[in-house]
Amino acid sequence: MLALLQRIKASNVTLKGDLEFVNDWQYFSLEPSAHHGQLTTTGSYAGTLSAFTAGTKLRTRYLSLLTIPPLPNSPLDFWASDCVRVIETARYFATGFLGLDWDSSSLKTAAAKAQLHVIPETPDRGADTLTPGDTCLKYRQDMQTGHDYGLIQLSKFRSTYLPAIAARFQAQNPGIRFTDEEVYSMQEMCGFEILVRGSSQWCDVFTQEDWLDFEYARDVIHYYRAGPGNRFGPVMGLLWLNATAELLSTGSEATGSVHDGDIMPLLAALDLFPTEEHLPATHRAASSRAWRTSQITPMNGRIIFERLICNSASFNTSKGGADSGAAVEHFMRINVNDGIVALPTCASGPGSSCPLKDFLTLVRRRGEEIGDFRTTCGLDADAPGRITFLHQRRK
Repeated sequence: MLALLQRIKASNVTLKGDLEFVNDWQYFSLEPSAHHGQLTTTGSYAGTLSAFTAGTKLRTRYLSLLTIPPLPNSPLDFWASDCVRVIETARYFATGFLGLDWDSSSLKTAAAKAQLHVIPETPDRGADTLTPGDTCLKYRQDMQTGHDYGLIQLSKFRSTYLPAIAARFQAQNPGIRFTDEEVYSMQEMCGFEILVRGSSQWCDVFTQEDWLDFEYARDVIHYYRAGPGNRFGPVMGLLWLNATAELLSTGSEATGSVHDGDIMPLLAALDLFPTEEHLPATHRAASSRAWRTSQITPMNGRIIFERLICNSASFNTSKGGADSGAAVEHFMRINVNDGIVALPTCASGPGSSCPLKDFLTLVRRRGEEIGDFRTTCGLDADAPGRITFLHQRRK
């Protein structure tokens, strides 16, 4: 986007029509190189505020499950991948979730409520990672069906709608021609500027149809980059799925912060938003499609695996109502951005939940279908084969 603004300025063209505001528009960062890829700190949609708010919201929802103050010498463990933006997000979340004094070093309190563990984003981690896209060797090396597959499919779809927008801008400004990539960066600028300033004139440049196409473009890139449309997506997500299943089976808990791209493989492993056919790149799929990146991984998106303990009679009154001697049963359900999403093949429990024993069976079956991480990714046999750190020491 900066290169586009510099080109416009160098052309000495006074823009008209939809882009007239750009003549006086200033980029929202005075130090773009320093601020690029960092957590936003201003505006009503700031990343810092969103993370803190999410922590406060989940504290309200799950307060009864927290052990505060912590057990002696046993702070709550949580994790973040080794990226400044991700680490800061985790810290702001913890402040909302546990309070300002969650870290003893910050307020010199007697005991920390929690400890943040930073997991390196390095290739040598093998399967013992929060970021399998960095450790799956074949995924990084395969230029056709690996990491870049999303960009390939995105390029195909962008060519179906961006030329018409570029032609519209050129009709209003004959002295300058915009490429598809430049028009796409203008659409991206709408969201980025809103995060920093709270509003953006770039949003008014495009029609409703333009935005529906942009939304779908984001669906396409993530679906094929590391989601269900990428052959490596499910096996990368299986790492998180196996580790989470183990936590649910033991009644433990964990919180981790990662990139949005690292959430997609988990969804692929779960097959949580199934599609009858892969998303087309030649046209926009129907509005009824289940895979929508704007709803699955918005800014500060999150997926929560909830473990439920229920008296069997309390949810099945048809068998005689409540019974003090009824068996206690365990269930799990998935909360995606504050909405319960039922597993397609397991939702027989209360509140669209899945009986825990059935979920564990489902995970084992998916593992057999998906295959081994080291084998699929082309790693050595002695490379780490699973996530080992995701557990609470106080358990």
